[in-house]
Amino acid sequence: MRGLRKAIRDEADGTDPAARPARPALIASGAVTALAAVAGLLLVGCNASSEGVRKEGPAQPQSAAKAEKPSAAPSASATRLKVDAAALIKSDPKISDAVKKNFKPCVKDQYPVDVIYGRMTDGSRDDVVVNILTCADAIGIGSYVYRAKGDSYENVFSSEQSPVYADIDRGDLTVTTQIYGSGDPVADPSGEDEVTYHWSDGKFRETGRTHTDFSKVGGTKSENSG
Repeated sequence: MRGLRKAIRDEADGTDPAARPARPALIASGAVTALAAVAGLLLVGCNASSEGVRKEGPAQPQSAAKAEKPSAAPSASATRLKVDAAALIKSDPKISDAVKKNFKPCVKDQYPVDVIYGRMTDGSRDDVVVNILTCADAIGIGSYVYRAKGDSYENVFSSEQSPVYADIDRGDLTVTTQIYGSGDPVADPSGEDEVTYHWSDGKFRETGRTHTDFSKVGGTKSENSG
């Protein structure tokens, strides 16, 4: 994983339905009904979530925005309360003045943040991970974890060792920091450190650390765990 870099999202090319040759209606009405039932089962099976983690960002792929989903019963993720990540950042006294000074919208009121919801602590609601990114390169400049406390949230973890990116992995917090050598371009770091934290006794405690050296030839990499 190259952690902080965002892949360029290309919209898949579509084929004009009008250009396709007409197909004769050879399927009997009973067969159509059976096929529709099978398709419905497949769609229901694809909606399941393995970890209950939901991620939001400043933009979504156009193909995902255009996709039409069939109506279904509300899932657990649909009932989660969304937070105003920009307001959390601006009002958080634990965030450095340098980060707040550069925390500005990229376009209109769109702030460069990735917001991830999931359970890591013993809070009353889902925990919220907020990653602040640069507008131009989507490089992480700060990662923060907020735990629900009553009607508000409290900052229980901060990292401003840029470039940094935090995520939720099976109930644990993972923090990835990319390592750059002399002359490394932004898109091609020399390696990365990934630290895993587990919530215990009211705080996040480090439970594992992995360092990866990225090869400059052939796309291979070596990995060391600590």
